[in-house]
Amino acid sequence: MKKYFDLKELQPDANQPVNSSLRTAARSFQKASLAGKYYESFNVNSKNYMETSAGTRAWIAEYLRQLNRCVSSAKGCDPAEVCEAVDILFGLLDHIDECLDDVIFFADEGGSWQVGVDWANVLPVWFKALSATAEPDEYAKRIKDVLSDHYSFGRDKMLALARRTATPEQRKALEA
Repeated sequence: MKKYFDLKELQPDANQPVNSSLRTAARSFQKASLAGKYYESFNVNSKNYMETSAGTRAWIAEYLRQLNRCVSSAKGCDPAEVCEAVDILFGLLDHIDECLDDVIFFADEGGSWQVGVDWANVLPVWFKALSATAEPDEYAKRIKDVLSDHYSFGRDKMLALARRTATPEQRKALEA
């Protein structure tokens, strides 16, 4: 694998203190991402236009690891910390969708959809944490924005789940 990845970078939390918070880890990843740590372009031609660079593959792997850490840690973690960490990670997807070539490189038709987020696994956890921390209007707006921007395919199913997760006031805001 060392031909394709820097093995030191693949170790869990290699650059993080052993007990770093979700928020700290997400901020560190965001900072490295926006600084271009993972950006690696290549000359695109008709033979390699479907390929991704090692930097892009490393970024996607780290992104999904960070997101999975949020999901798996959510039960024993402060909901505000889970929300902030997930929001930072969602913000990186939004940044990629602005077509700024500074985080990762896609040879053709790039976008956050290529990251491969398991929305059915991530969104219920985020809904629960968001419900515990957000005012009704903010809850509704943030859920609708994320679904519109990143998971319109499963929007109806996830809105139904968000309603079940919401407080009565948040449920009214979602329905408005």
